[in-house]
Order: sequence, then C-alpha cells, then structure tokens
Amino acid sequence: MRGKKRDDGRRKREPRTVNVVEWMPKTRLGQLVKDGQITTMDEALRSGFVIREAEIVDVLLPDLREEVIDINMVQRMTDSGRRVKFRATVIVGNGDGFIGIGQGKDAQVGPAIRKAVNAGKRGILHVRRGCGSWECGCGEAHTVPFEVQGKSGSVVVVLKPAPKGLGLVAGETARKVMEIAGIKDVWTYSEGRTRTTLNFAKATYDALQQTLTTRVVEV
Repeated sequence: MRGKKRDDGRRKREPRTVNVVEWMPKTRLGQLVKDGQITTMDEALRSGFVIREAEIVDVLLPDLREEVIDINMVQRMTDSGRRVKFRATVIVGNGDGFIGIGQGKDAQVGPAIRKAVNAGKRGILHVRRGCGSWECGCGEAHTVPFEVQGKSGSVVVVLKPAPKGLGLVAGETARKVMEIAGIKDVWTYSEGRTRTTLNFAKATYDALQQTLTTRVVEV
C-alpha cells in the first residue's frame, strides 16, 4: 500500500505565542531579537543572518497563520519490518506579504505538522507586491508587480498581474498559497501534474520568490 493520501487543506492552526522571558536563543539573530535590537521581520531578513529558530518568527510576526495543505502517509520496508510515517506540508503567512512553506515527517500526525510549521517559519520570505497590470494602474499592492514563473518537479506555474477586483484565477492549491501571502488578484497559467499538491504548492511559492530575485529599475 503506497501513497495513501488525505487532503487536510481546510485545517487551520492558531498562531503560536512565545514567552520571550523563557526563550533562550541559540543563534546571534535570536539574541538580537530577544534584546530588542531587531524589532521587525524585514530587519531580520535584511540582517544577513539565516533564520534558524522558529521562535524568531513567532516574536516578530505574532499574527502568523498556519494552514495544512497536505498530509501523506508514507511507508518504508526495513529489516525490522514495515515502518509508517506521515509527511505533512504546511504554509505559513500573515496575509500581508510574508509566506513560508515547510515539510515535516514523523510517526504521528501532530509532530509531523509541528515540524512542517517550524520549517516553514525558518524559510519565510517577504514577497514583492504591486500593481503591475496595465488594466488597473491603481498603485496599490494587490497583485504581483510583473510576470513571474515557478517550477517544482513537472509543475510549472506562471503568475501574471491582474486588475483590482478580479480575484485569484488559480487552482485551489495555488489560491491557498497566494491568499496567505497577501496576493488578492492574479492571472495564472499552470502545466504538468498539478494534482500533485506538494509540487503545485512549491511551484507557486517558487514563482512568488522570483518577485525578489528579479531586479527592478526605477525609471
């Protein structure tokens, strides 16, 4: 029995709060956050330090939401017998530009979800938003600033700027990723095995990440 799959996309988790007094940072960035020298997530991302502690994100983004988009049971045969684990995929974000995606494996569903949440927080990024549609020109940050493309496995996702009020013209998985990232309007094109939830979510995340790697020249 392989790949028995269950979609838990509707499951949302409450934000986690951190007791700053009890938290003992293990990294330089964590110490700066606890001491109050870094007070925003943008400052943490620009500091040059890698985020290695999920508590950093809990402190700087207390309103972060967590949503499970996929839970998959995986099995492996060993000399001692069959071993079963659960692989959880979770997206985290605050609906205002910050988003992360993570995976976690464990023998139980709960710990697998927690590992995935922590992985998503450690890989969080601030996507660039804008009003890149020639049909709009409102100047508000409601869509992607320009066309971007992301890829994961066989799945390719293209995001195109859309006018305000259009909504998210995308598949269910891609729509969840963009909603939690704060994208309100977008045209999308996708190809490949989009029924693979994990690759579809990763390709969408990769496309959003391209908004940061593309250089913008002020005219």
